Amino acid sequence: MIFFSLLLCFAQTGFAVELNTHKQKYSYAIGLQIGQMLTAQDIREVDADAFAAAVTDFLEKKQPQLSQEEMQGALRKFYADAKAARAELAKENLAKGAKFREEHAKRQGVTVLKNGLQYEVMSPGNGAHPSGDQRVEVHYTGKLIDGTVFDSSHSRGKPTQFNLNSVVPGFREAITRMQPGGKWIVVMPPELAYGEKGAGKKIGPNETLTFEIEYIGPVAAAQPK
Repeated sequence: MIFFSLLLCFAQTGFAVELNTHKQKYSYAIGLQIGQMLTAQDIREVDADAFAAAVTDFLEKKQPQLSQEEMQGALRKFYADAKAARAELAKENLAKGAKFREEHAKRQGVTVLKNGLQYEVMSPGNGAHPSGDQRVEVHYTGKLIDGTVFDSSHSRGKPTQFNLNSVVPGFREAITRMQPGGKWIVVMPPELAYGEKGAGKKIGPNETLTFEIEYIGPVAAAQPK
């Protein structure tokens, strides 16, 4: 934690840390590992000086500069503030998504289903529709409504395969309506995507998502040897 936080701080001021000795290198490696843990918990704003003081006090077995009650109170407020901020973000995303879908639904060629899923057929394809538990192969690009790409099989250079019963409802609903070779633009309301939880660091709570999907076709079950 100390190294990661300080590195972020010093990187903005041009500070360069020496990494010549074994101790310096393993300290840096430990710091990055802890920094990754903090990022995974969405803890991104840390006062580097206070952070360094806490770690130093602990390692040198000094008396903590805050009481247990003060530390617990500070952590409770931190998590309460984070929860409130996320709730506000979820509310904003819900409103922005609803407005986006309302405007998108007016586009020529867009079909709106009762569950809120919207799709536009770019190329119809031909052949049988897949069942909801089938394994399929697709190319896709997923975006937020501001155009930010959060995932793309194209960027990996090859289509992806998955079972339709293992993906979000909107993806499954769209692909079961498609035919091999078909290409659609699909807009999913949050309840058909990742809902209030979001997904990872790129998809926030209550995000409306857009996908460009090319359904290549079903994947044959592996034959036993």
